[in-house]
Amino acid sequence: MAEKLSTEERNAALQVLHMSGWAHDADRDVLKKSFKFKDFITAWAWMTAVAIVAEKMNHHPEWSNVYSKVEVMLTTHDADGLTQLDLDLARKMDAIARG
Repeated sequence: MAEKLSTEERNAALQVLHMSGWAHDADRDVLKKSFKFKDFITAWAWMTAVAIVAEKMNHHPEWSNVYSKVEVMLTTHDADGLTQLDLDLARKMDAIARG
């Protein structure tokens, strides 16, 4: 099982992730981000690519899609908060979005 990040680890990671649009919801200890694409097909293609990565990591996002917008929340339920898995998946999502 993944270990919950310490306050120091979380704060250091959030400083970097905040620059690419990620926010921290302290009440749920989740990372949140809205991804906006040019159309539904592009959003769905991104979600498909992320789903393949997430499955290989055995770490799955909470997300929703409306047309070209995808809302994402990342947390590790088993650890009751953020872990390195969430940080890794956030970075991979950003990389896939950049193409």
